Amino acid sequence: MENTNSLKQTLSLFDATMIVAGSMIGSGIFIVSAGMSLQLGSSGYLLLAWIISAIVTVMAALSYGELAGMMPKAGGQYVYLKEAYGPTVGFLYGWTCFMVNQTGFLAAVGVAFAKFTAVFFPSLGLGNILLDLGFIKISAGQVLAISIVCIITFINTRGIEGGKLIQGVFTSTKLIALAALIIVGVVLACNGHFIKENFQNMWSASTVAKDGSVIPLTGMALIAVMGVSMVGSLFSSDAWNNVTFISAEIKKPGRNIPLSLLFGTLTVGVLYILVNITYLLILPLHGSPTGTDVIHQGIQYAKDERVATAAVSVMLGNSATYVMAALIMISTFGCINGIALSSARLYYAMAKDGLFFKQAMQLNSKGVPAKSLVFQCIWACVLCISGKYGDLLDYITIASLLFYALTIGGIFVLRKKQPSAERPYKVFAYPVLPALYILIAVAISIDLLVDVSTRNHTWPGIIIVLLGLPVYYFIKKTEKVPS
Repeated sequence: MENTNSLKQTLSLFDATMIVAGSMIGSGIFIVSAGMSLQLGSSGYLLLAWIISAIVTVMAALSYGELAGMMPKAGGQYVYLKEAYGPTVGFLYGWTCFMVNQTGFLAAVGVAFAKFTAVFFPSLGLGNILLDLGFIKISAGQVLAISIVCIITFINTRGIEGGKLIQGVFTSTKLIALAALIIVGVVLACNGHFIKENFQNMWSASTVAKDGSVIPLTGMALIAVMGVSMVGSLFSSDAWNNVTFISAEIKKPGRNIPLSLLFGTLTVGVLYILVNITYLLILPLHGSPTGTDVIHQGIQYAKDERVATAAVSVMLGNSATYVMAALIMISTFGCINGIALSSARLYYAMAKDGLFFKQAMQLNSKGVPAKSLVFQCIWACVLCISGKYGDLLDYITIASLLFYALTIGGIFVLRKKQPSAERPYKVFAYPVLPALYILIAVAISIDLLVDVSTRNHTWPGIIIVLLGLPVYYFIKKTEKVPS
């Protein structure tokens, strides 16, 4: 039996903070530092990239706090864009989230879960091909990834309490595990594992070219590479905005949403910086692709980019692979739940505006948008089977940045359009802080568009967004959509 009543406010500040932090921490922090260290070749600039990413993320979160407190509605960022710029921009954001961004994350993190499950059960890995149709191959790992996404979706259709419990338990566990990794690393460093070379001449930057040659970086070249390398750290810090999608179900939203954004992003940002310091305390930055152990491979050439596994192997020996696999399984499981739980509310909000499948606006007897959860699950599974989610997420990085910038620009727009609207929280250091974020996001976007190494993966992202325009006008023509 369907229940058309509105969503209920059942989530506390703790629950909201767990959604922020849990959605942010997936598998990125455990691997992306390898690629970043190859691009930057400097411990100082590696840490600076993570510090800037943390600051930028907190800046964005503080800015979103004003919009979230002003409009505590299901759909969050979609609602802010619609109110500031009209339904067309709101739809393009929702279109991008459904087609690639949120569902692509679900597929990618589900596959990451499967990869690390295969450490314990190799037959469940991506290499075990169950069906080969020529144009597409389906592996045991993909089946496991799909199964996890479906299981989490089912749990969340049974009411918000189950999803809330999973989020609290799994996010708390991975925060504690990251803290333990940092503490053990520092203790070992004090006992002689400190790699002092990482902190000598730490501002001498270089990048490794495709042919293996090392190219020194200075001036504008260094700034350009910094911008490109930060895609990794920003990607690892993404999805913090998911809590805004579920705003209508948070108690005292004017207070708790801004606080959860601040607490969640600040906690994760600080942990990420400390984890990277731990890597540098345990492992040399520079390494060799032919190195036979974790010390000779260094952070740059960690096997399969698994920097965290390499660091833990120094701490715990041969058991490191299993310890890290278990940690990443916990991390990715919680991340999938956070994304699935919150993103479904975005499509629910779009459906109420006539911009998504009508069934997605229905709440079931448990008071959750079950059909929205199912639609999201189906498309995430399709992306998982296609195997193209990784490329799509690379393409869409620039769109995510630009939508963040547009949303924060909405603060300026709405202060003029709706000057008398209630704002329980006003962004700190207005207008400097939001304006600075917009400048940084636009600068990184321009860097991605013009840099030779990234532009071929960037322009397709713009095209994906623009493909939503004919879809929007078709819906507008066939449905009564307000202008």
